[in-house]
Amino acid sequence: MSAPPHDPHLTPTRRIERRLGDWMRARLPRGLAAFVMFGLKQSWACLFGALLLAAILITDAVWQESWPIHRYDALFAFAILTQAAFLRFRLETWEEAKVILLFHLTGTAMEWFKVHAGSWAYPEPGLIKVLGVPLFSGFMYAAVGSYIARVIRVFDMRFAPYPPVWVGYALAVAIYVNFFAHHFLPDIRVALFAATALFFLRTRVWFVIDGHPHWMPMPLAAFLSAFFLWVAENIGTATGTWLYSGQIPGEMVSIAKLGSWYLLLWVAFATVTVVLRSALSRHPLTAAEVAAPAPASAPGEAARC
Repeated sequence: MSAPPHDPHLTPTRRIERRLGDWMRARLPRGLAAFVMFGLKQSWACLFGALLLAAILITDAVWQESWPIHRYDALFAFAILTQAAFLRFRLETWEEAKVILLFHLTGTAMEWFKVHAGSWAYPEPGLIKVLGVPLFSGFMYAAVGSYIARVIRVFDMRFAPYPPVWVGYALAVAIYVNFFAHHFLPDIRVALFAATALFFLRTRVWFVIDGHPHWMPMPLAAFLSAFFLWVAENIGTATGTWLYSGQIPGEMVSIAKLGSWYLLLWVAFATVTVVLRSALSRHPLTAAEVAAPAPASAPGEAARC
């Protein structure tokens, strides 16, 4: 069911995950341990985003205008160093980093367009700022891609029955294009919401906690993830790091933006599955099949934690 903690094939980070899991299981009742492990695994999976969000909060609290470097530039440097550390300590593979970079670039392109269109703005100065967009903003999209890649591995996730892969890619392209096109053409997001249900309502997101498989419908998993991204975005706007058109610092982000994050998550997921295709199954799976060891999606990442 799981590899021993000293298995030589485990990466250093997977050994840490395994030891933390063993420590928790030895000290808590089984049901409570599973619940706590779920929260800890989620936190571990969103480490990049959590670090970036912490940097936004800390710099907002302590930064002085008289300092020789702008806050946006410091956030960019922090994001670069964090990404380098993730690769150095194998928290992400190079294959995953490549597709996360792709999502980073598509996110930055959307930032340029949206800022130019007046949808939102970055009010603070910065030297590493192109077309009104500080380049650290692309790492916020990278954080979403990083979370998806890591959560799939950490929970040994499987997606089944998954529609033909081209359906996911076509939906992602349609969503991404609509983020631009709705400024000139009718907004089709309602149809896109319906498409996620039509094509993916039968798809179960299987995940493993303490060796036991669990599942939830894929659209529900996307909605819950979108909700927490919306909460994180409220933290970003509360600090004035970026602001929507007509918004003042401290004002809650419109609930409609939760829908935007929900759709954007499908784009991020399709991008990440370029290298994590082994998590997708065209056919339904049983709990026993999910509990069985699956082929590794990346070198050194096959062991369960």
